[in-house]
Amino acid sequence: MKINTAHLTLKTDKKVTEEVSKLRGYIGNKFKDYPLLHNHFSENKFLYSYPLIQYKIVDGEVSILAIEEGISTIKEIYSDIEELKLKNTYEVREKILREKTTDIRTTNEEIHYKFLSPWVALNPNNHSKFQNLKMWKDKKLFLNSILIGNILSMSKGLGIIVNRKIYPKTHLDECEVIFKGLNMIGFTGEFKIRYKIPDFFGLGKGVSQGFGTIKEITDNEI
Repeated sequence: MKINTAHLTLKTDKKVTEEVSKLRGYIGNKFKDYPLLHNHFSENKFLYSYPLIQYKIVDGEVSILAIEEGISTIKEIYSDIEELKLKNTYEVREKILREKTTDIRTTNEEIHYKFLSPWVALNPNNHSKFQNLKMWKDKKLFLNSILIGNILSMSKGLGIIVNRKIYPKTHLDECEVIFKGLNMIGFTGEFKIRYKIPDFFGLGKGVSQGFGTIKEITDNEI
């Protein structure tokens, strides 16, 4: 299925070292009339679906990914982003907006990806199950099943039906992340799967806050 995206890169006067949640909070508060920026549709109503606006900070560089309906929102607001008032204030010196149409679909060949930011795979329910597994092989299979679930959930949220097995292979390392103020287990590393996912899309929990951001590894990067 063809998916339209826009990727806005904000070049700032210095590297941004703060949490993505602060960036999301700042942009969401500045442009409160655009629900896709913060996923709040009323005081007690939230949008629970695959986020069409995703905030990223990778190596100190800020970017915002917009998908389908989110593209018009980004186009309307980005000219008004002159600074980022987080814990520190960052001057926006350059804005680069790239639009692209890309595929999300199953493939016959494995595609190799890396996580640019930690993947938050576990929730309170499956965290204890994961911790109770003694063998890394069993943990790996458990994470593989979660990865498949994340991809199917993303696809469903975008109106894509997946009717083939996609056979993940993972090489992951545990790391500690802070998600919604809690210390949690995250994962860094790489995976291969028979599924085409656009660069900078997120998987797992906290996608709108930059967690689980992926990028395809090309032949010249291996």
